[in-house]
Amino acid sequence: MDTASEIPPAATKCPYAYPFHRPSAIEVPPLYEKLREEDPVAKVSLPSGDEGYVVSRYEDAKLVLSDLRFSRAATVEPGAPKLTHVTPPPNSLFTLDPPEHTRLRKLVAAEFTNRRVREMRPRIQQLTDDLLDEMAKGDGHADLNVALAFPMPVAVICELLGVPFEDREKFRNWSNAIVALTTMTEEQMMAERLAMAGYIWELVQRKRAEPGSDLLSALITAHDDDNSLDEGELVIMAMTLLVAGHETTVSMIGACVLTILRQPHLRDVVDNHPEKIGALVEELLRVNPIGDGGPIRITLEDVEVAGTVIPKGSAVMAAVASGNRDDRRYLNPTEVDVDRENSQHLAFGHGVHFCLGANLARLELEIAIRSVFERFPTLRLDTELDALRMKSGMMVHGLESLPVTW
Repeated sequence: MDTASEIPPAATKCPYAYPFHRPSAIEVPPLYEKLREEDPVAKVSLPSGDEGYVVSRYEDAKLVLSDLRFSRAATVEPGAPKLTHVTPPPNSLFTLDPPEHTRLRKLVAAEFTNRRVREMRPRIQQLTDDLLDEMAKGDGHADLNVALAFPMPVAVICELLGVPFEDREKFRNWSNAIVALTTMTEEQMMAERLAMAGYIWELVQRKRAEPGSDLLSALITAHDDDNSLDEGELVIMAMTLLVAGHETTVSMIGACVLTILRQPHLRDVVDNHPEKIGALVEELLRVNPIGDGGPIRITLEDVEVAGTVIPKGSAVMAAVASGNRDDRRYLNPTEVDVDRENSQHLAFGHGVHFCLGANLARLELEIAIRSVFERFPTLRLDTELDALRMKSGMMVHGLESLPVTW
């Protein structure tokens, strides 16, 4: 066992407490390596106080992500074990199974196709260039999180949805509450969630009176014209897209830039091999986990995984952070290898819940990485590596700050 913080209270029978300890901002929990070898279906105590299982090997995590015996919809059933003290909102893309999940996903899927995302490239590039222009006006020092990693993806999702960008600081607080594990009380989480729902509801009323060409206006039309989306689903959908559409990319931009700053051979790829930027992004997504695991699932029946029978009604998490570094799947799994042959990973999930915005996230990361190093060819870290801190107690990991200089 890696740290005392991973030992749950004596009252529980679970050998581990989730989330696991991260020694630094650039390391995943070392416990995962032990779990993959010795306890691939590990029983854990969750922040809610409930018990669950963490599945840590690549193939097993892939199974949990894609097999419909592991249900998202069951997470909102009365008495179901929870990840946090707050039950996730019902009728969202994160808490539905097919066919209801399929119905909702189809309403927005067209906005995230490869074709639609390619059409967004010029605008994303312009937003990025404008932010880097502002960054260049400084004194040669900046926090890249503040200058680029936060405002760029927020601006993109706000424009796509039709949400005022000037309200971005509100989104930051609401998003932090929605992805919190241990950083907020139950009352705080519910208050922020209700505040966000109220904001979206008021925005819906304004757009109903003055519709635009944005996605939220299209969802309102789907509700008003053919009732394919009820009012509650409309609000939850907008909340889901707003949070998921920026929270993970914000975290990944900082993590990816830091990885490149730490590894000179990756800087060479960015500078001299533009044809490999796509492969670089995939590898950076693989080795820099957005979080330790996605939303929990509940088993609809007894399911055997890696020789362990997980009982019906159990909470299960696929540890993507661990699966993406499984040496059963990858040769030298901790290395960023742009020529890797088996480069498929689980960063965007797998199966019917595969991340709707994966194409958009890839494009945003590609543009951010290429643009920041083109604009600032002498970019380097402006602090000691061990001074960097990762946000803790949240489902989505991100650097608290990323000081850079040039």
